[in-house]
Amino acid sequence: MTKRRSQHWFGGQGKDAFIHRSWMKNNGLPDDAFDGRPVIGICNTFSEFTPCHVHFRGLIEHIKAGVLEAGGLPLEFPVFSCGESNLRPTAMLFRNLASMDVEEAIRGNPMDGVVLMAGCDKTTPSLVMGAASCDLPSIVISGGPMLNGRFQGREIGSGTDVWKFSEDVRAGVMSEQDFANAESAMSRSPGHCMTMGTASTMASMVEALGLALPGNAAYPAVDARRSRIARMTGRRIVEMVNENLRPSAILKKEAFANAIRVNGAIGGSTNAVVHLLAIAGRVGTELTLDDWDRYGRDVPTILDLMPSGRFLMEDFCYAGGIPAVMKEIGDLLDLDVLTVTGKTVRDNIRDAQNYNPEVIRPRDKALTRNGGIAVLRGNLAPDGAIIKPSAASPALMKHRGRAVVFEDIDDYKARVDDPALDVDEASIMVLKNCGPKGYPGMAEVGNMALPRKLLKQGVRDMIRISDARMSGTAFGTVVLHAAPEAAIGGPLALVRSGDFIELDVEARKLHLDVSAQELARRRESWLPPVPAMRGGYQGLYVDRVLQADRGADLDFLVGCRGHAIPRESH
Repeated sequence: MTKRRSQHWFGGQGKDAFIHRSWMKNNGLPDDAFDGRPVIGICNTFSEFTPCHVHFRGLIEHIKAGVLEAGGLPLEFPVFSCGESNLRPTAMLFRNLASMDVEEAIRGNPMDGVVLMAGCDKTTPSLVMGAASCDLPSIVISGGPMLNGRFQGREIGSGTDVWKFSEDVRAGVMSEQDFANAESAMSRSPGHCMTMGTASTMASMVEALGLALPGNAAYPAVDARRSRIARMTGRRIVEMVNENLRPSAILKKEAFANAIRVNGAIGGSTNAVVHLLAIAGRVGTELTLDDWDRYGRDVPTILDLMPSGRFLMEDFCYAGGIPAVMKEIGDLLDLDVLTVTGKTVRDNIRDAQNYNPEVIRPRDKALTRNGGIAVLRGNLAPDGAIIKPSAASPALMKHRGRAVVFEDIDDYKARVDDPALDVDEASIMVLKNCGPKGYPGMAEVGNMALPRKLLKQGVRDMIRISDARMSGTAFGTVVLHAAPEAAIGGPLALVRSGDFIELDVEARKLHLDVSAQELARRRESWLPPVPAMRGGYQGLYVDRVLQADRGADLDFLVGCRGHAIPRESH
């Protein structure tokens, strides 16, 4: 048998092995802990600043038990916890930083395989990106969604109902007291958002990619089956080390195509676009923005779940979860793709059943006939922009309107509720300088709240265009990720209030009705915005971040650098 990686630290009788073993023994480890058994790193994103992960201390004990039962040695290590709910200016700014932490922690420590404990939005892609750049046997265990929210006798969804309630308060149809009471009713248990926000979407994506055990995405955080799948994940990673089953064997183009199609079927978050592009870049698999349109365009959205539909993740779990969805659209998938189970997708979903056809609809009763993510192009976004049709208003999918422009997020907040703002329901709201470099970090501000005066008139959706992202829990006719972004002089930077913009989702068209000559004249007077911060990580990020159509990774992080460490530490 080939010498295990960890034995380059712990094996032999020399000085260096003495040092490594001796220090580890102060944890109470016996001599035979270093006998060549697989050493399994457990990458823990626990943080009390990340509410989605507060239960990880308990979950990790089940992972460790599974590793021990399979004959491995589990060793926990912490990494940057990229929590969405508290990090400013935006968690996306730190996704790449967290991925660097993960990559270097895996490479620099004596582990043979790794369990990635993910949950909140950016933790899943950051962990997978870092692990993919090392290419050691790796498996994901998600923390699971919260229980369904319950408020005034009905179910409410995290994020999705926040946006609704906030608009209702601003429109004067919901009281401030009811809004306050909804806080405690929405988040009733540990876990991440129970809507199909980015957390649930990325948990679904890693399962669809084959990086997690079947059922990983939907079991609630407090369900005993979450603990059970954690234990089975611990067992399985030991077997994966013995089989040398690495991410590069799983993350093939066919696996990404499957994930894109599953994303369409579940009405998944637009944020999955930048995350899967970045993951593919790390493992060296060619994936483009156009692939999102190519593979997802004709996929029906069959999961009736907020924000696109009615139900929540707890209901999805009881209905059958991702295996049931994949079985329903099995003819659209490559079922021979390898997964972390050591088996194919076909094997994994063979016995899957749909226990609630209201939640997971049959194809002939799809929520949206053509779901997925639509990739728009035109002179306003030559490198692409995206929209989520399942969360948009059908009446606005083809529209020509007058632009109402906000130069940045501060300008938007200062003017959106000004009664004198020249805006009507046919207008198109445009937000600039909120992309990867401009915010910085491409914040979730693209789903701009509508002007108060229109809300009071009963308006609940308008076309909104930006170089920003939006929360996966959000909804509306929102065009996002416009590339190139305004901060580097993309066409979005040149839009002025009063310009007319054409959106035609079916034709995949996003056009600014301004002549090339006039745009060239405007460009002569354009000045780039002053960075919010110079130096430090933010300075590095702004200098080296790629555009949205390339996954917004840092340019020097793209690719797989492997796990070899040729030099000793003493």
